[in-house]
Amino acid sequence: MSAAAGWWLLRPAPPANVAPIAAVTPAPTIAPSPATLSSPAVALLSSTPAALPSPTTLPSATAPPSESALPSPTPLPSSTLAPTGAKLALIVDDCGQWIDTERGFIALGVPLTLSVLPDVHYTSVIAREASDAGMGVMLHLPMEPISHMNPGPGKVTTEMTDPQIIAQVQADLAQVPLARGVNNHEGSKASADERVMNDVIGVLAKHGDLFFIDSRTSSASVGEQIARAQGVPTAARDVFLDSRADVAYTEEQLRKAAALARRNGEAIAIGHPKPTTLAAVRAMIPQLQAAGIQFVLAQDLVTTADPH
Repeated sequence: MSAAAGWWLLRPAPPANVAPIAAVTPAPTIAPSPATLSSPAVALLSSTPAALPSPTTLPSATAPPSESALPSPTPLPSSTLAPTGAKLALIVDDCGQWIDTERGFIALGVPLTLSVLPDVHYTSVIAREASDAGMGVMLHLPMEPISHMNPGPGKVTTEMTDPQIIAQVQADLAQVPLARGVNNHEGSKASADERVMNDVIGVLAKHGDLFFIDSRTSSASVGEQIARAQGVPTAARDVFLDSRADVAYTEEQLRKAAALARRNGEAIAIGHPKPTTLAAVRAMIPQLQAAGIQFVLAQDLVTTADPH
């Protein structure tokens, strides 16, 4: 996915004592104007949600195809595997900002993992609610992209010294103390830098109980490789679900993830708290389960062994 195709942080850090809401409410359909908000806009991994104005123009030369131009959905084959034969870990990135949609994912009733950004509006609230519901919780570590767009508060950059990187990762982990692991947010530049990734993974190694998921925002990423070298349990993203905020597109990406899981025994798919993504996952759960897909947490698919 292009690092320029980003979501945007438009919300301030949380006020004290944010009370959780018991019921899942629909995601808002109209976002506040960026001009009324105090925090600067910063780029995130996924494309801008349909309800939010797009702060930037995507770099593609042609407009994405309409829903009607999508290929016919690929049917899932009937399951011939045991329920444990094909494992799929769904990770919801960029959490801590659109809490109604994030709560919708928690309410789906299948194992999934929420990756929470540090120092955003609902960082602590959504991490606690996900953990209490038995979902996985990760730190979504902001890292420098090639585009030079700001990945958000708590970012790690290639210009930082080793002590600065280590201190920043430790501070970000302190923002999400319930995290069992880390994946990179953006980071197409920083994740390809061996010095930077040695520092980042070194912090996780010293903790002794954290894993690393390489989001693979760049084909040049060395995150998974360095994690294995340092003995940190790791794995890498296989499929991005929602480069486009379109239900039919995300359903097709889920089918691709399921096909990989059936072929390889497991797969990791990353999506974002968009209403379209939530709708697609909710609609596809029965079909995926009928095809023998077992939903698992990200932590269930990490290993220190080289899979190649």
